[in-house]
Amino acid sequence: MTATALSGFLTGLADGSLRVIDLTTPLSSSTPALRLPAQFASLIDFSLEEVSAYNEPGPYWRHNNIHTGEHIGTHLDAPIHWISGRDGDDVSQIPVQRLIGPAAVLDLTAQVADNPDYLLEVSDVEAWETEHGELLPGAWLLLRTGWESRGESEAEFLNADETGSHTPGVSVECAEWLATKRQISGLGVETVGVDAGLAGGFDPAFPVHYHFLGNDKYGLTSLRNLGLLPATGAVVVVSPLPIVGGTGSPSRVLAIVEN
Repeated sequence: MTATALSGFLTGLADGSLRVIDLTTPLSSSTPALRLPAQFASLIDFSLEEVSAYNEPGPYWRHNNIHTGEHIGTHLDAPIHWISGRDGDDVSQIPVQRLIGPAAVLDLTAQVADNPDYLLEVSDVEAWETEHGELLPGAWLLLRTGWESRGESEAEFLNADETGSHTPGVSVECAEWLATKRQISGLGVETVGVDAGLAGGFDPAFPVHYHFLGNDKYGLTSLRNLGLLPATGAVVVVSPLPIVGGTGSPSRVLAIVEN
């Protein structure tokens, strides 16, 4: 049989020369979720409702109803999630080819260890590009911050006090620059949202949401295992539910890397 790109890919998975890494936070009732200020309505947490469990309602099977907000756990933000993208695609309309692309992993763990409010700047991205090359069209820029280590405690993950939630993110200038000067598909982060915890006070508020979703780019949140990826060379596969009218969806996010 003549070798093809797909047969080579399947051979790589079978012989271990390619490895699949799960970047997804397991979804349960204890998965940390965004808590909005009291004047705004928050999404419901994820929960399972048992319908049957090998018993009278269903003697041979077990199945559940699920209850969840769209933006819970590891999830994708679609353009219509934000006012700037209100005329854009819902999650079911996103072109599937844009859900698969090269990963560009930018490591900010040292900066965030010293400052949980650290903001990615254009200079950080330019320094990364000097070493690894310009961000590729269709790439997913993944910010490794070490924040996943806080994922077992919602209090530590949200890191909030009387002044707000202190989590890293992207500066206003950098958000606009990435959204307009680079042809990436989106931004992936380890935190609960693609914007910094204090980004509600920026101008514009929540600049990643504003600039990315308004420029037909996407957001991914609550990622894990970014430390297992190289700076370049991995491929990301994002699998949201195609919810008609949906502003986002919990998603399984996988990376394929060469061993």
